[in-house]
Amino acid sequence: YMIQKQKGFTLIEILIVIALIAALAGAVIIALNPARQFANSRNSERRSHISAIAGAVQQNLAENKGVWCANVTGTHTLPATSTAIVSGGGNGDICSCLVTNQIASLPFDPTSGSYTDCTTYNTGYTISRDATTGRVTVTAPTAELSQTIQVTQ
Repeated sequence: YMIQKQKGFTLIEILIVIALIAALAGAVIIALNPARQFANSRNSERRSHISAIAGAVQQNLAENKGVWCANVTGTHTLPATSTAIVSGGGNGDICSCLVTNQIASLPFDPTSGSYTDCTTYNTGYTISRDATTGRVTVTAPTAELSQTIQVTQ
C-alpha cells in the first residue's frame, strides 16, 4: 500500500488563524477608537465655528467704532452673561447684526444646532461680553470629551 499524504490545513490550524486575525482586528479597533475620533472631529468643527463667530463680532465692532450692531435698526447690546445664540433670543439673537456684512451664515453646532436663516436658527453656542473689559467670549457648551471650547477676543 502506498499512503498518499493529503495537502491542506487542519480545522485546528484554520481556527487558530481566525482567532489571531480577530485578536489583531480587535486591537486595531481599540487603538483607533472611532467614537473618540468622531468626537474630536466635532470638537474641531466647534472650535472653527466659534472662532468665526467671534471674529465676525469683532469685525462688526471695529467697523462701527466699538458700537455693537450700529448697522441694524433698533437697540442691540451683547449680553453680559453667557446667552444662547438663537433666533428670538433677545441679546443672543446676533444674526441680523452679522450675516451678509461680516459672515455669510451663522455656523452651528454639529450635534445640537441648526440654521435656516436669521429668523430660524439655534447655533448651539453662547455669547457674552464682559462689561468691564469689553471682551467678547463665544462658547461651545456641548463640547465632547470633557473639553472646554471657547474663544475670548
